[in-house]
Amino acid sequence: MGKTLITGGAGYIGSHTAKELASRDKDVVVLDNLSYGHRDFLQWGEFEEGDLEDRAFLKDVFARHSIDEVVHFAAFIAVGESVEKPRMYYENNVRNTLNLLGAMQDAGVGRIVFSSTAAVYGEPQTPTLAEDHPLSPLSPYAWSKRMVEQVIRDYGKAYGLKSAILRYFNAAGADPETDVGERHQPETHLIPLILHAALGIRDSIKIFGTDYATPDGTCLRDYIHVTDLAEAHALALDHLAGGGDSDIFNLGNGNGFSVREVIDMAREVTGREIPVETAERRAGDSPALVSSSEKARRVLGWRPRHADVREIIETAWRWHRKDLKR
Repeated sequence: MGKTLITGGAGYIGSHTAKELASRDKDVVVLDNLSYGHRDFLQWGEFEEGDLEDRAFLKDVFARHSIDEVVHFAAFIAVGESVEKPRMYYENNVRNTLNLLGAMQDAGVGRIVFSSTAAVYGEPQTPTLAEDHPLSPLSPYAWSKRMVEQVIRDYGKAYGLKSAILRYFNAAGADPETDVGERHQPETHLIPLILHAALGIRDSIKIFGTDYATPDGTCLRDYIHVTDLAEAHALALDHLAGGGDSDIFNLGNGNGFSVREVIDMAREVTGREIPVETAERRAGDSPALVSSSEKARRVLGWRPRHADVREIIETAWRWHRKDLKR
């Protein structure tokens, strides 16, 4: 059995997935340039330090390892930054994925699981979003993911590439054993920002937009525990290796929680006051993103094990308190 290459495997979701695959006796190779990943997250598998921009490096990695399949996480992910710096996002997220796909094709590697996003849907037209919902990205970040989805599907038609495209909703939480967790620099995700406020790392948490057409006026999001996401990647790899068809899968819990609700739950979990400031809406933010993940359940046999938002916040809280002591 060959190896599984994980691009961006020193990052948040990538490191959790490396742990999950290693627990299933997969032979893992992590590729990361450590621009956003963390060396202390490299606890599973072999490590190749380098950039997807470097085609010679990619060719060498595939030549030296017997790689059967790829899980592709490496991307820039900040919506607001993508609006300000679209070139950076299209070059890194789209062009560099083309480099990866080219290296895979040259090496005869025909299976990929791609880390996409629910942001490709844009403004919701239904209460929950299934995979056939119209696509209308609102930011260069979302457009970059949408473009790569299309490239992968075109490669499937032309070259026989087998793929599972996974559209995440809001990844959150941390490894229950606190081996790895969420650490972005700078941090842009809601739950760690809230917990940083609880820990006194920041003065307050800012709510962007309080006039959305939602029950309390703040954005609704579907939070999915990172270890449940990691398991979905393992199941997607098994699906493709077993001859399953290429497909697109939503990954979420099917429940929406507002920004205010998440802040209130964090106050309960931490027992600390969390000061709040309000601000104008951010460009590229959808009012509500809630998933239907029925297809992933039916086709992959995936079942979220940590679906309760309290548990998600509790695992994140344990991680952040440990990480603060580094």
